[in-house]
Amino acid sequence: MTPPLFTPLDLRSITLKNRIAMSPMCQYSAQDGFANEWHTVHLGSRAAGGAGLIIAEATAVEARGRISPQDLGIWSDAHVPALKAVTTAIKTGGAVAGIQLAHAGRKASTYRPWESRRGAVHKSEGGWTPVGPTATPFSSEYATPTALSEKDIQTITQSFVDATTRALQAGFEVIEIHAAHGYLLHSFLSPLSNTREDAYGGSFENRTRFLRDVVTEVRKVLPETLPLLVRISATDWHEDGWTIDDSVHLATSLQPLGVDLLDCSSGGIIPDVRIPVNAHYQVPLAARVKQDAGMRAGAVGLITDPNAANDIIKNEQADLVLLGRELLRDPYWPLHASQALGANRDIWPVQYQRAVQ
Repeated sequence: MTPPLFTPLDLRSITLKNRIAMSPMCQYSAQDGFANEWHTVHLGSRAAGGAGLIIAEATAVEARGRISPQDLGIWSDAHVPALKAVTTAIKTGGAVAGIQLAHAGRKASTYRPWESRRGAVHKSEGGWTPVGPTATPFSSEYATPTALSEKDIQTITQSFVDATTRALQAGFEVIEIHAAHGYLLHSFLSPLSNTREDAYGGSFENRTRFLRDVVTEVRKVLPETLPLLVRISATDWHEDGWTIDDSVHLATSLQPLGVDLLDCSSGGIIPDVRIPVNAHYQVPLAARVKQDAGMRAGAVGLITDPNAANDIIKNEQADLVLLGRELLRDPYWPLHASQALGANRDIWPVQYQRAVQ
């Protein structure tokens, strides 16, 4: 019998060969937003490693929407050819190519995590003024953002639409909208960061309007045959913030708009929040969305053991398991998991099968 982790998952016309996806993880290795050989090899190797879905890192829909000056971008038609090389590598490796479309909002224009400096990049070093729901910075180390007008919000919504069109031209077949981790769309969702008093602030309906607008407009240009995912922070881990109950409510409003799966992460909206980090600590969030909203959900966060990952699918806590840092440590984790779970050796690329006992 095929282990549940290695059963196919149908998302509209797309069939993932298993329930393992690579989470989008920034590589901070682009110049002017352009993908290069690093991205092609990095993502292509994880496809050869057996994951069913490879989601390229947060890719900025505007230049000012990058987390760092070295982030990937898709705000220009010129970015398409290099991204097409990435999708070709992913598909050659036997996986489905996905991309996370993102805008960093008030957490934009920061140094890469491995650099000695932290916080906002000065304009003399290529930094810029970020934007957000209000003019309140993420923390004292971050630049003060410009508050977006309603017209600005509409312009950024169109940027997500244009980025979707470019992603399709580049060969991506799964689109994920990034609405988590304190970045722009999440900063509108959470009452901790959104204190606006217009149509985009205040009530749950208003705070979710920006994301619903983006989903609605993106779905118009995304073929009905292709799936749309949204990554959310399912809780802010703060009593006054966004909650898992809010996420269930959001799921019930996004599903009719054409969202096929919620990728359930958490946190990131404000600094210094105590998060109960441990193995699988976010899995219950995905389970709540799946069970209470009746929507497909993805589980993510410190999932490293094949048996545990298999149980998440077997116990119907999630429909998809997304691996992040574990796939940085081991690009071939899915193949090793198939051995540990006794899955059919045909899961291995035919070029590698002679090495499998």
